[in-house]
Amino acid sequence: MDTSAQLLLTLGGVLLLGLVTSTIGHRTALPRVTMLLLFGMLIGEQGLDLMPREFVTWFDDIANVALVMVGFLLGGQLTRQTLHSSMRHVLWISAAAAIAVVFFVFAGLVLVGVPVPLAVIVSCIASATAPAAVLDVVSEAGIKNRFTGLLLAIVAIDDIWALALFSLGLAVVTSINGSGSESSFVLVAGWEIGGALLLGMAIGFPAAFLTGRVKPGQPILSEALGLVFLCGGLALSFNVSYLIAAMTMGMVVANYARHHEHPFTPSKMWSSH
Repeated sequence: MDTSAQLLLTLGGVLLLGLVTSTIGHRTALPRVTMLLLFGMLIGEQGLDLMPREFVTWFDDIANVALVMVGFLLGGQLTRQTLHSSMRHVLWISAAAAIAVVFFVFAGLVLVGVPVPLAVIVSCIASATAPAAVLDVVSEAGIKNRFTGLLLAIVAIDDIWALALFSLGLAVVTSINGSGSESSFVLVAGWEIGGALLLGMAIGFPAAFLTGRVKPGQPILSEALGLVFLCGGLALSFNVSYLIAAMTMGMVVANYARHHEHPFTPSKMWSSH
């Protein structure tokens, strides 16, 4: 079969079957994202292996774009009002959750005989959350209150803790094995986090002023996608965290775009109206 035909058939099939799966999810007790994950597992390599190899090679790029979008939307939840009322709770809960996960996963792995260096790395990886899934569940529920705002803020901050803990874990493993320089991992983490914050602000401040001008007060889809692609591309080029950069950008836009009558929302990112 021609490659172009195969690509179009795959895209059409995945979108239509994904729509059916999403519709089924709305009619069950399970969140829609759970049904979509099961659908992805079913058609993936570990399931029925229905995806063409040419299409599978794009998955990493598609995932990067989706995560930058999610980071941008999560950052938009970190407004002055949210941070002023619950910043202390956000920091304590996110830090406690990340550290507790590292502790319990590490202890469990060591108890079952996993080597300490591997247990350290895996436990640090386990501290990361899945922001896309959380954002989708909150959006599907249609509930907007102090709890959902606190939840999204915690998910956003959690990835910063996870990156810092992972770099610290690498430094610990390096020290245990007696190879390399522990400080190099700390410097890499500092660059990934600090560079991402700087990049997000460098794009976010001009974006806060320039967006919402084509349709006064109403950011449009092309502005949202342009910011997402620009931020993601620069973050990957500079080897900084694109998720943290996108969250910073979204936070800056949400707090400084005073002329916006309507903020960037999930519907603004996922739809064309």
